[in-house]
Amino acid sequence: MFGTSGVRGPVGETITAELALSVGRALALDSERVVVGRDPRGSGELLADALAAGLRESGTDVIDLGVAATPTIARAVAWLDADAGVAITASHNPATDNGIKLWQPTGQAFDDAMQATIADRVEAGETDLRPWDDLGTIETADLRRRHVDAIADAVEIDDPPSVVVDLGNGAGAVSVEALQALGCDVQTLNAQPDGSFPGRPSEPTAENCDALTRLLEASDADLGIAHDGDADRMRAVTGDGEFIPGDVLLALLAREAAEPGQRVAVPVDTSIAVDDHLAEIDVSVTRTRVGDVYVAERVTESEVAFGGEPSGAWIWPEATLCPDGPLAAAKLAALAAERPLEARVADVDTYPIRRESIEVAQKRAVMDRVEATVTESYDDVTTLDGVRVSFDDGWFLIRASGTQPLVRVTAEARDAEQTRAYLSSATSLVGDARDETTGEKSRR
Repeated sequence: MFGTSGVRGPVGETITAELALSVGRALALDSERVVVGRDPRGSGELLADALAAGLRESGTDVIDLGVAATPTIARAVAWLDADAGVAITASHNPATDNGIKLWQPTGQAFDDAMQATIADRVEAGETDLRPWDDLGTIETADLRRRHVDAIADAVEIDDPPSVVVDLGNGAGAVSVEALQALGCDVQTLNAQPDGSFPGRPSEPTAENCDALTRLLEASDADLGIAHDGDADRMRAVTGDGEFIPGDVLLALLAREAAEPGQRVAVPVDTSIAVDDHLAEIDVSVTRTRVGDVYVAERVTESEVAFGGEPSGAWIWPEATLCPDGPLAAAKLAALAAERPLEARVADVDTYPIRRESIEVAQKRAVMDRVEATVTESYDDVTTLDGVRVSFDDGWFLIRASGTQPLVRVTAEARDAEQTRAYLSSATSLVGDARDETTGEKSRR
């Protein structure tokens, strides 16, 4: 039922009021007090109502934050002494989708075991419904100002820059207020919350943020910030209108957060450009499975100062274990105030990365064969999330899609020709494994 980012899918199909009610009942079995909030999607209100009903009829008290950024919801669990938090959001997914993501008091998302417990309870229909005089209460709260104050306390900017913030019609207004509180001159794009996302698609990719990059090119602003629908992600544009690649942004934020001898947590598909940039200051990289919950788990370890995903999720463990897009925006504004982002980006060497998706009928069987072959054939192999082979000058990753009948292959090297060679080796491994599994003729 749950993926790495909670449960998501089309409203009326995967995501229904019945599901939300069941999740509320399941969560109530070990929660006395739960924070609930949502992004601006039109379906969010009814889903939040259904989930709150499941909690309350099981005797659990609910604190309703209404429309709120996901990092505000995650932080509120501890602020309000609650047992769990629920964000009704599909994050960067299209308007047709919605979802449910659960949060611990630490700010970390529910891990695999915790999600499995909820899923098992939902499947079994396990409940503890209370009589009329023992129902949970509901109250409302607005914690945006508290989130703003927390960011302002965590970041200091001596010479505040001019910032353009593209909210993508999402819930990230806290980012604007925090930057203003830090003294920044802030302009906005797509600032009106609207769950149909009329300004641009919710995911803040380079293509979707074309209006932001064009505005930066034409204005005197120092940087641009872009969020997704629930503002857990943050992507950025330099003052001259360059959309910063995710790996480069990760390298910049990590280098500022970590000190020599410390480590930075990144997923297995992160570019070695991050390794190389951090090695200059004696900071190393530790790799995790793909997903912010796994990055958050790793940043709790000793000497791990920061965690991030190139997709736009950034975690500072001293603040919270949730990806906090508004905090990331403020941190990046502080960097831009000290030295232009254009110059910082130019300092990061980047390398060619190539990707390919291969259709397979039996993903698990194919991946099992790939793992067996690779383990026998290569020296530096990790199977943390898919199969990753490392070389002195690059790597390749073979990883099954979580939602489609595909195996995805990624390869990178410091040389374009070597990247092509690694990609060819990886795709051959998948093709051979597919043929051995199904007997079909390779279409490579």
